[in-house]
Amino acid sequence: MRALSLSALAAFLIDQISKYVVIHMWELARVRSIDVLPPLLNFRYGENRGINFGLFGDGSEASRWFLIVLAVAICIGVVVWIRRSAQPRLALICAGLLVGGALANVFDRLLYGYVLDFLNMSCCGINNPFVFNIADIFIFAGAIGLIFFADDGKDAAAPVPDKKRQ
Repeated sequence: MRALSLSALAAFLIDQISKYVVIHMWELARVRSIDVLPPLLNFRYGENRGINFGLFGDGSEASRWFLIVLAVAICIGVVVWIRRSAQPRLALICAGLLVGGALANVFDRLLYGYVLDFLNMSCCGINNPFVFNIADIFIFAGAIGLIFFADDGKDAAAPVPDKKRQ
């Protein structure tokens, strides 16, 4: 469980420090846009009141609290699931990334009322209008990692008996 806790803490801190530096110290909230490596990487200020791509982002307090409770419930569910079965270290790290990223976004919702986003990536003549944050990367990487590395608790299929020998 130490690997889960440390990776969750690291994901949370990396996300929050990146937001503080880019949005507050570099004043992205004021300038609204900073081209880093255009068009591949740009910083664009965004306030996400919903989930991915702004879905369910009506801006109401009920939606905000629903998303906070949902994220915390998912985090609790992931931790309980991981604790109930022996998991490889890589699965624990992935679970920690997912939980830390989700809690970083919860912290934003509690502090600001929305999630701060600032990363924008475009390529190959396609102008991507969407922004995201490092917590979103950790959530996605953690979820994908759990799919590939978590032990589902099922033993390998037992060999099928040879009917000719019976």
